[in-house]
Amino acid sequence: MSEGDQGPKLYTNKPRKEQLKQFRGQEKPSPMGAPTTAPPPPPPPPPQPPKESFARRYKFIWPMLLTVNLGIGVYYFMRTNKKDTGLEEKNPGPEEATAHIPVTPVASAPITNPVIEREPIPEDQQRELFKWILEEKRKVKPKDAEEKWRIDEEKALLKKYIRSKSIPSI
Repeated sequence: MSEGDQGPKLYTNKPRKEQLKQFRGQEKPSPMGAPTTAPPPPPPPPPQPPKESFARRYKFIWPMLLTVNLGIGVYYFMRTNKKDTGLEEKNPGPEEATAHIPVTPVASAPITNPVIEREPIPEDQQRELFKWILEEKRKVKPKDAEEKWRIDEEKALLKKYIRSKSIPSI
Protein backbone atom coordinates (compact mmCIF):
# COMPACT_ATOMS: atom_id res chain seq x y z
CA MET A 1 0.00 0.00 0.00
CA SER A 2 1.27 3.41 -0.87
CA GLU A 3 0.80 6.61 1.08
CA GLY A 4 -1.96 7.83 -1.25
CA ASP A 5 -4.15 4.75 -0.53
CA GLN A 6 -4.29 5.22 3.21
CA GLY A 7 -6.79 8.08 3.27
CA PRO A 8 -6.49 11.32 5.20
CA LYS A 9 -3.56 11.76 7.51
CA LEU A 10 -4.20 12.32 11.19
CA TYR A 11 -1.94 14.85 12.79
CA THR A 12 -1.12 15.19 16.43
CA ASN A 13 -0.83 18.94 15.89
CA LYS A 14 -3.18 20.36 13.30
CA PRO A 15 -1.24 22.07 10.48
CA ARG A 16 -2.03 25.65 9.60
CA LYS A 17 -3.87 26.58 6.41
CA GLU A 18 -0.67 27.86 4.79
CA GLN A 19 1.03 24.54 5.37
CA LEU A 20 -1.95 22.63 3.95
CA LYS A 21 -2.00 24.82 0.80
CA GLN A 22 1.71 24.35 0.38
CA PHE A 23 1.34 20.58 0.76
CA ARG A 24 -1.57 20.38 -1.72
CA GLY A 25 0.33 22.51 -4.23
CA GLN A 26 3.18 20.00 -4.21
CA GLU A 27 0.86 17.00 -4.81
CA LYS A 28 -0.47 18.24 -8.19
CA PRO A 29 0.75 16.00 -10.99
CA SER A 30 3.19 17.52 -13.40
CA PRO A 31 1.76 18.41 -16.81
CA MET A 32 4.09 15.94 -18.51
CA GLY A 33 2.39 13.00 -16.93
CA ALA A 34 5.53 11.91 -15.21
CA PRO A 35 5.01 10.03 -12.00
CA THR A 36 5.43 12.19 -8.96
CA THR A 37 7.34 11.18 -5.98
CA ALA A 38 5.84 11.61 -2.60
CA PRO A 39 6.87 14.96 -1.21
CA PRO A 40 8.49 14.98 2.18
CA PRO A 41 5.99 15.55 4.98
CA PRO A 42 5.84 19.14 6.15
CA PRO A 43 7.79 19.85 9.29
CA PRO A 44 5.61 19.67 12.35
CA PRO A 45 4.69 23.09 13.70
CA PRO A 46 6.45 24.11 16.86
CA PRO A 47 4.60 23.05 19.99
CA GLN A 48 2.20 25.69 21.22
CA PRO A 49 2.89 27.10 24.67
CA PRO A 50 0.47 25.75 27.30
CA LYS A 51 -2.58 27.93 27.83
CA GLU A 52 -2.56 30.08 30.94
CA SER A 53 -5.14 29.28 33.57
CA PHE A 54 -8.25 31.44 33.87
CA ALA A 55 -7.02 33.01 37.10
CA ARG A 56 -3.70 34.06 35.54
CA ARG A 57 -5.27 35.36 32.33
CA TYR A 58 -7.64 37.67 34.21
CA LYS A 59 -5.45 38.52 37.20
CA PHE A 60 -6.39 42.22 37.00
CA ILE A 61 -10.06 41.36 37.75
CA TRP A 62 -9.43 39.61 41.10
CA PRO A 63 -8.72 42.72 43.23
CA MET A 64 -11.77 44.49 41.83
CA LEU A 65 -13.98 41.42 42.40
CA LEU A 66 -12.80 41.04 46.00
CA THR A 67 -13.36 44.75 46.71
CA VAL A 68 -16.92 44.67 45.32
CA ASN A 69 -17.78 41.55 47.32
CA LEU A 70 -16.40 43.08 50.49
CA GLY A 71 -18.44 46.25 49.90
CA ILE A 72 -21.65 44.28 49.36
CA GLY A 73 -21.00 42.21 52.48
CA VAL A 74 -20.47 45.31 54.61
CA TYR A 75 -23.61 46.92 53.16
CA TYR A 76 -25.80 43.91 54.02
CA PHE A 77 -24.26 43.54 57.46
CA MET A 78 -24.84 47.20 58.34
CA ARG A 79 -28.37 47.17 56.90
CA THR A 80 -29.50 44.19 58.95
CA ASN A 81 -27.70 45.50 62.01
CA LYS A 82 -29.57 48.83 61.81
CA LYS A 83 -32.93 47.05 61.47
CA ASP A 84 -32.26 44.96 64.58
CA THR A 85 -31.23 47.92 66.73
CA GLY A 86 -34.15 50.02 65.52
CA LEU A 87 -36.66 47.43 66.71
CA GLU A 88 -35.02 47.15 70.11
CA GLU A 89 -35.04 50.91 70.66
CA LYS A 90 -38.69 51.34 69.69
CA ASN A 91 -40.31 48.45 71.56
CA PRO A 92 -38.36 47.36 74.62
CA GLY A 93 -40.01 44.62 76.65
CA PRO A 94 -40.86 45.17 80.32
CA GLU A 95 -37.72 43.36 81.45
CA GLU A 96 -35.50 45.17 78.95
CA ALA A 97 -37.00 48.57 79.76
CA THR A 98 -36.01 48.32 83.41
CA ALA A 99 -32.77 46.39 82.86
CA HIS A 100 -30.61 49.50 82.44
CA ILE A 101 -32.02 51.26 85.55
CA PRO A 102 -29.80 50.61 88.58
CA VAL A 103 -31.65 49.33 91.61
CA THR A 104 -30.65 51.25 94.73
CA PRO A 105 -32.44 51.30 98.02
CA VAL A 106 -34.10 54.64 98.70
CA ALA A 107 -34.02 55.85 102.27
CA SER A 108 -36.04 58.99 101.74
CA ALA A 109 -39.71 59.33 100.92
CA PRO A 110 -40.77 58.50 97.36
CA ILE A 111 -40.83 61.44 94.98
CA THR A 112 -44.22 62.11 93.47
CA ASN A 113 -45.01 64.42 90.61
CA PRO A 114 -47.49 67.09 91.61
CA VAL A 115 -50.84 66.78 89.87
CA ILE A 116 -51.58 69.86 87.84
CA GLU A 117 -55.24 70.75 88.00
CA ARG A 118 -56.44 72.51 84.92
CA GLU A 119 -59.53 74.56 84.52
CA PRO A 120 -62.47 72.65 83.07
CA ILE A 121 -63.12 73.21 79.37
CA PRO A 122 -66.44 74.99 78.77
CA GLU A 123 -69.19 72.95 77.09
CA ASP A 124 -69.30 75.26 74.03
CA GLN A 125 -65.62 74.58 73.31
CA GLN A 126 -66.10 70.87 73.89
CA ARG A 127 -68.98 70.81 71.39
CA GLU A 128 -66.88 72.71 68.84
CA LEU A 129 -64.04 70.27 69.42
CA PHE A 130 -66.37 67.28 68.96
CA LYS A 131 -67.76 68.82 65.73
CA TRP A 132 -64.22 69.32 64.42
CA ILE A 133 -63.29 65.71 65.27
CA LEU A 134 -66.48 64.50 63.54
CA GLU A 135 -65.56 66.44 60.36
CA GLU A 136 -62.08 64.91 60.41
CA LYS A 137 -63.55 61.42 60.84
CA ARG A 138 -65.76 62.02 57.79
CA LYS A 139 -62.68 62.82 55.69
CA VAL A 140 -60.95 59.55 56.58
CA LYS A 141 -60.99 56.84 53.88
CA PRO A 142 -61.24 53.40 55.56
CA LYS A 143 -58.97 50.66 54.25
CA ASP A 144 -61.20 47.71 55.06
CA ALA A 145 -64.62 46.87 56.48
CA GLU A 146 -63.38 46.57 60.07
CA GLU A 147 -61.86 50.05 60.03
CA LYS A 148 -65.03 51.47 58.43
CA TRP A 149 -67.13 49.90 61.21
CA ARG A 150 -64.83 51.35 63.91
CA ILE A 151 -64.94 54.84 62.38
CA ASP A 152 -68.75 54.68 62.11
CA GLU A 153 -69.02 53.81 65.81
CA GLU A 154 -66.73 56.72 66.75
CA LYS A 155 -68.80 59.09 64.61
CA ALA A 156 -72.03 57.86 66.24
CA LEU A 157 -70.54 58.49 69.69
CA LEU A 158 -69.42 61.99 68.68
CA LYS A 159 -72.91 62.79 67.30
CA LYS A 160 -74.44 61.57 70.56
CA TYR A 161 -72.19 63.95 72.59
CA ILE A 162 -72.91 66.88 70.26
CA ARG A 163 -76.72 66.40 70.50
CA SER A 164 -76.83 65.83 74.26
CA LYS A 165 -77.80 68.66 76.60
CA SER A 166 -74.91 68.09 78.97
CA ILE A 167 -71.45 66.81 78.04
CA PRO A 168 -69.63 64.53 80.46
CA SER A 169 -66.56 66.14 82.02
CA ILE A 170 -63.22 65.03 80.72
